Amino acid sequence: MNDKKNFTSARLRSENVEDQLLAPYAMRSRDSRGRQHPEPMDEFRTVYQHDRDRVIHCTAFRRLEYKTQVFANHQGDHYRTRLTHTLEVAQVSRAVARRLDLNEDLVETIALVHDVGHPPFGHAGERELAGLMSSHGGFNHNRHALRVVDLLESRYPEFPGLNLSWEVRESIVKHYGKFDEPELAAFLPGEPPTLEAQLADIGDSLAYDSHDLDDGLRSGVLDLKELSLIDIFKRAMQKVEDRYGRGISNRAFVARCVSGVIADQVNDLVTTSRERIKDLTGVAEVRSHDGPLLGFSPSMTSDKAQLQGFLQEKLYRDPYCVRVSQKGRRMVAALFEEFVREPAQLPSEHLARCAEIGRERAVCDYLAGMTDRYCSQEYERLFMPHGSDPGRLT
Repeated sequence: MNDKKNFTSARLRSENVEDQLLAPYAMRSRDSRGRQHPEPMDEFRTVYQHDRDRVIHCTAFRRLEYKTQVFANHQGDHYRTRLTHTLEVAQVSRAVARRLDLNEDLVETIALVHDVGHPPFGHAGERELAGLMSSHGGFNHNRHALRVVDLLESRYPEFPGLNLSWEVRESIVKHYGKFDEPELAAFLPGEPPTLEAQLADIGDSLAYDSHDLDDGLRSGVLDLKELSLIDIFKRAMQKVEDRYGRGISNRAFVARCVSGVIADQVNDLVTTSRERIKDLTGVAEVRSHDGPLLGFSPSMTSDKAQLQGFLQEKLYRDPYCVRVSQKGRRMVAALFEEFVREPAQLPSEHLARCAEIGRERAVCDYLAGMTDRYCSQEYERLFMPHGSDPGRLT
């Protein structure tokens, strides 16, 4: 009994620490709106710490290791995958949360779960599924992520999905979205999410801008001379040269420049956001504000737009990158059409759901959960003359 009392007090101590460390505008664990399916509070962890652990241990999170960020997994061992991107978003978001006195556990959880709804082959795969599902309810990786954590994950006998907290689920559907879409009926439509959710969105943008630079330079698609014309990168280059000269290795030079690009954005984000939120007295003011509160200064916003325009033109539209993404898109389309034509080829659990939710949605759920590698294997099994016998699919 004494041990149980001590264990219970561990969570309460964490909640009390939040009261001491967090700003008034931060979301406290004890103020969570709770879960869809009632369950006892964990003895050791706050609600958001518990959410984080559930996300990390779920199948959809592990699959991110073999889902495309920019370069496909088979193109090299050192390029970011959707998983390493997610970890970088969590790291930078948590670092900023600490400087703004926000709830680090909630920010980290939102960052870790934000991409679990992504289909194979990145945004090309998403666009293809969106087109294929346009007459069947549509497809959006944020809304699909909510399906994943609410329904498709199967780890607990008491309820479907992961039964995450309301605030984490809200952050999923409001990720980079409008706040008044019909799908948001259960999540305070028209209101911005918590500052922690806003920060994770910005951390996503900040992370992919920066690591796409790194991967683009590593691949040879991007050129340092061209990047030296981009303001934010030019500043980072100058700082590295002032400190180290040009005697360091090219790899170290690029790494320091990319680190400088990240630091420049983080410092601007913290300074600008702190000024905007310094007088807030609670979460209610965050939600009543007309739009997000966290963000960059006008000059940094302009710098980021310049960088993103450069990446769009030079990296994302590079012929080789486009060929790989379009190859993935065609595989997704072919598999969708074939499984809808003859759903008996689906694994049994997905076949069983066809009668319940319709062929198209059941097939979409199956495809969206695939890794790039598994999608390619399924394509080979169905369409290649000597495709391997799949055996029993799991």
